[in-house]
Amino acid sequence: MTLWTTTVGPLGDLLLVGEKDNDRVTLTSLSMPGQKNAPAVRSDWAFDPDSFASVSRQLAAYFSGQLKEFRVDFTSGGTPSQQRVWQFLDEIPYGTSTTYGAIAAELGIPRGQVQALGAAVGANPLLLVRPCHRVIGADGTMRGYAAGVERKIFLLTHEGALQPTLI
Repeated sequence: MTLWTTTVGPLGDLLLVGEKDNDRVTLTSLSMPGQKNAPAVRSDWAFDPDSFASVSRQLAAYFSGQLKEFRVDFTSGGTPSQQRVWQFLDEIPYGTSTTYGAIAAELGIPRGQVQALGAAVGANPLLLVRPCHRVIGADGTMRGYAAGVERKIFLLTHEGALQPTLI
């Protein structure tokens, strides 16, 4: 059974989607308003905020600066190559960033396949919880982010990986 709820955050209402199996719920998607390829709530899904209470509390703690690592049960599907990239994303520490090239080198992905690596990063269904926002271009530029580059900049600044811009 698919469950869903929303939780309020500084980047808008976050949509949490999960699967219930017996008494266990695993997160399958965390998305933001306007995000590319974000799921839309379906009529056969059950609204169940209580099942996501722990995730919602962790997100609130993250945004208030009190949490640096999520402890969430999740199921994310994906192809074997996507899962390999996503496992790497799970290990990028809070407050840091890495590059697509560094990931490719670490995973032994040939230079000609870096674009596929970028597609795998972009297909991550668990924004924030699996920190794809911590991947930047080799020249330090903010490459694509499914929820928008401005949100990526917000998250990296929030974590201290980028210095705030003074205007």
